[in-house]
Amino acid sequence: MLALLLLNADQAVQASTLIQDLWGRNPPASAQTTLQTYILQVRKCLGQLLGAAVAEIAKRMLVTVPGGYQLRLDAIEFDLRTFEQLATAGRQALAAGENVEAAALLTRARDLWRGPALVDIRAGAVIGPRLRALEQIRLHTLEQCIEARMRLGHHQDVLAELTMLTAEHELNENLCAQLMVALHRSGRRQEALQAFHRLRVSLVDELGLEPSHRLRLLQRAILAEDPVLEVAPRDDGLTQILDHLVLAQARGR
Repeated sequence: MLALLLLNADQAVQASTLIQDLWGRNPPASAQTTLQTYILQVRKCLGQLLGAAVAEIAKRMLVTVPGGYQLRLDAIEFDLRTFEQLATAGRQALAAGENVEAAALLTRARDLWRGPALVDIRAGAVIGPRLRALEQIRLHTLEQCIEARMRLGHHQDVLAELTMLTAEHELNENLCAQLMVALHRSGRRQEALQAFHRLRVSLVDELGLEPSHRLRLLQRAILAEDPVLEVAPRDDGLTQILDHLVLAQARGR
C-alpha cells in the first residue's frame, strides 16, 4: 500500500485502487476496514520517524481525500522524483549538445538506482505495470548516459557496462549498436561484429526476426571501415551516425 502511494506521491489514490492492488479481483469482505488499519499503521510509523503525532501526519502528510488517500511529499526529498528531475535535465542537455553537463546529470540519475525498483514488494495489478514502465525509463536513461559519455570519447570506459547491459537485454538493438560503435572505436572491430552476430542469433531464435535495417547498415559500415564511424564523437552521436548511413544508402552511395 505504501509503495502504491509513493509511486503516486502528491496525487490522490482511490481506495478501490489500493484494494485492487492488495487483493486482486476478489477482495475479502473486510478489505475496506483492513485498508483503514493499514493506513493507521503507516501513519504511526511516519509519526515515529518524523517525531510527529499521528493526527499531524493525517492532517499534513498521509491525508484522507474524497474516495481515497494522498501521500504528500512536496517538500520532502524523494529519490524517484530526484531521478526524474535529473533524467529530464540530462536529456535536455544532451539534445542541446551540452555533452559534459548531460553526462554528469545522467550519471547522477543512474547512480540513484541500486537494482530494480521496489524489489521486495509483491507487485499487484496496479503496481506491476508502473514498475515495468519505471524499468523502461531507467534503461532509457542508461542508454542516454552511455551516449553522452561516448560523445565525449569515453568509448573504452563504457564497454564493461555495455557488455553487461547487452547480456541482460539481449534483444535490445540500441544497446547493441552502442556496443558495436564503442568496440569499433576502441580498435576491437572483430568483437563489434561478433556483438551483431549474437543479437541476430537471439532475434532469429526467439522472434524469428532479422536485425533492423539501421543495425544492418551499421554492421556493413564496420565491415567497410566507413569513415563516418571515425568522426569526432562529441559532434555526432549514435542516432546521427545511423541516420547518416540510412541517408547515404538512400542517395545510392
